[in-house]
Amino acid sequence: MKFDLSNLRGDITGGITAGVVALPLALALGVASGLGPMAGIYGAIAVGFFAALFGGTGPQISGPTGPMVVVLAGLFASLSGDASLIFTAVILAGLLQVVFGILGVGHYIRLVPYPVISGFMTGIGVIIIILQLNPLLGHASPGGTLGALGNVPEALSAVHPANLLLGLGTLVMVYMWPAKWGKYVPSPLAALVIGTVLAYFLLDVPILGSIPTGLPELQMPVLGGDNMVLVVEAAIILAILGALDSLLTSLVADNMTRTRHHSNKELIGQGIGNTAAGFIGGIAGAGATMRTVVNIRSGGQTRISGMVHSLVLLAVALGLGPLAENIPQAVLAGILVKVGLDIIDWKYLKRAHQGPRWDLLLMVLVLGLTVFVDLITAVGVGVVLAALAYVKQVASLQIEHLRNLPEHLDSDEEKAILERNRDRIALFEFSGPLSFGAAADLGHHVREQSSAQSRVLILNFSSVPFLDVSAALAVETIASDAKDSGKQLFLTGMNEEVEGVLKRLNGRVPAQGSYKTLGDALRAAENLLSGECDGHLSARAV
Repeated sequence: MKFDLSNLRGDITGGITAGVVALPLALALGVASGLGPMAGIYGAIAVGFFAALFGGTGPQISGPTGPMVVVLAGLFASLSGDASLIFTAVILAGLLQVVFGILGVGHYIRLVPYPVISGFMTGIGVIIIILQLNPLLGHASPGGTLGALGNVPEALSAVHPANLLLGLGTLVMVYMWPAKWGKYVPSPLAALVIGTVLAYFLLDVPILGSIPTGLPELQMPVLGGDNMVLVVEAAIILAILGALDSLLTSLVADNMTRTRHHSNKELIGQGIGNTAAGFIGGIAGAGATMRTVVNIRSGGQTRISGMVHSLVLLAVALGLGPLAENIPQAVLAGILVKVGLDIIDWKYLKRAHQGPRWDLLLMVLVLGLTVFVDLITAVGVGVVLAALAYVKQVASLQIEHLRNLPEHLDSDEEKAILERNRDRIALFEFSGPLSFGAAADLGHHVREQSSAQSRVLILNFSSVPFLDVSAALAVETIASDAKDSGKQLFLTGMNEEVEGVLKRLNGRVPAQGSYKTLGDALRAAENLLSGECDGHLSARAV
């Protein structure tokens, strides 16, 4: 594997800066997952290093992210904290992502509609904030969104004032930290250090407590057992969510660097990273937008920057334990609330009412399902509904353009033939590819638009590049209706693919005549009607 050393200084600077920014976030997300702060650090090291080494987006920084932690926290609660099964889910998720990349799924993941992405990302932001309400008030957070919300009244009745003030102060500091200082000390790190020092000397608040130090232990996957269904389901969600999260971050990196990432290669890199994270006891991760932006702005351009970021975290992890033990939970909660607020799609929410109402309703539905049901259901329902809505719109346009169109004819001869036989020839022109969405109404529309006196129906396929089985069967229905009503059906303008579909399904083209051009079809129709062919069809099939 070749490394681009032309920007080595910038990559080292960007990687170190991204590593410093990633440190407090990795700690906080590790705690939020239920697996502890070092699981967040190990996940950041493994995913960050291997996703950079094998991935397809040069300056991307990968590590634990809010969406992935939401899934892990739910799994932690469902499995009563069984770490071996949770790490098994992380390993399986990584392997699935590798498979996604090999199969070329990356190109399809990018087709998820924006309202769906906006809805589930905003929902994830809301979940993160809800899960931090109890820690801010000085209480442990129950597992799950509903559990956390249900415990808020009880927590409010016994608020820990110092804990709440520390958490809110952390949140304010993260937002208000001067930008010129942020060049040297990122706001999350500053809030972490100041909040920890303040609590250590002045406040009696809940802290992280004992943390192991040194290199992680090898975690072997545990397959089988009663909870395997939960593990596999979580692995699928993690794999899909991580893929979406990473590829969205890749698009951000592309826009900033004016480059183009390799989707499937990125999925393979993310998969290898997550598999490695599971084996060393780290939480799952994905491409992290904020850390990637920091890296690029600090000079990072190639995969070296992501690897440097991981090495910085590794150096810190080897001696971090004793220092991290005194970090207040309220400080991490304040940092995580900022993470949740950043994930919410404020940009779209501010102007959603100005766009199509259906897109807004879809976004709200996906948001609600994300918060109160689960992520995979939210994305699945959102994608299906968006696809159905799109098919309906396209079908409506196809049906709208299927009408008697003599005014659209360019040839004077064709116009004259239609004018002479206005009530006896019905011409219909299809516009664009015919889909299954329009198929159900094709026959009905042709019957409605054909006059009772018409004796010949002409279907013009000149603008149809292809048609599916549903549309082909609809043409067969039109042919059957024409025969039953004593009318002749002529087809014209079919390319080889369209004609091949019709022939394969019916054994032949389902019409009395097939012509290369519309002019040929109109002349044949007029000859038939005028009796020049002794009342018999004299069409020559193409």
